[in-house]
Amino acid sequence: MTTSLKRLPGWAKVVSAIVLVLVVLGAGLQLSLLPGLRDVFREDTHDRTGPTLLKSIQDISRYEAASGNFQVVVDLEKDARFLPDALRGTRTLYVGAGTVDAYVDLGKVGENDVKVNKDRTSAELNLPHARLGKAALDPDESYAVSKQRGLLDRLGDVFSDNPNDERAVQRLAARHIGDAAKDSELTERAEGNTTSMLKGLLGSLGFKEVTVTYGS
Repeated sequence: MTTSLKRLPGWAKVVSAIVLVLVVLGAGLQLSLLPGLRDVFREDTHDRTGPTLLKSIQDISRYEAASGNFQVVVDLEKDARFLPDALRGTRTLYVGAGTVDAYVDLGKVGENDVKVNKDRTSAELNLPHARLGKAALDPDESYAVSKQRGLLDRLGDVFSDNPNDERAVQRLAARHIGDAAKDSELTERAEGNTTSMLKGLLGSLGFKEVTVTYGS
């Protein structure tokens, strides 16, 4: 082995030495240097949010009786009348997912809406019709699929404080979800669930006959 190494030309010995040094350095980099580089370029997250302020408290007499989950794909396009889309215009494809609750407002039930017999075995309740709450978008399930903007709009985004403003499509998605909830059977389901809840509750209190109507 020693004889063969001595027979190698000078340039081959230099190359071999360089390769050996690179191998050693490579192993050293993997063991020590790379972890250090990761620490240098590591991104730390700091939550410096201030204290949350309680602005108001509201007493709620609603019985949330049903909830619907909806999803809509919003295709919102804004064009300039006298300019081509490549120069001025936006088009956003947005998937909006959200919920709408249906409730019965028991706070509107008056004394004349509840009738109980003397033996407290029969009760008649007249409740207001179920209503729909506002559509609430789920930020974890809602997202923009694509955004197309003209040249002038892209230039404007550079100087804008909020270039990724999605409030327009979010409002549109919430409106479509609210409209879909109106065409669904949420209110009917809410009234049926409220009836079942009240019959079970009054039945546990000894009432044998419970009649629930809606329309006040």
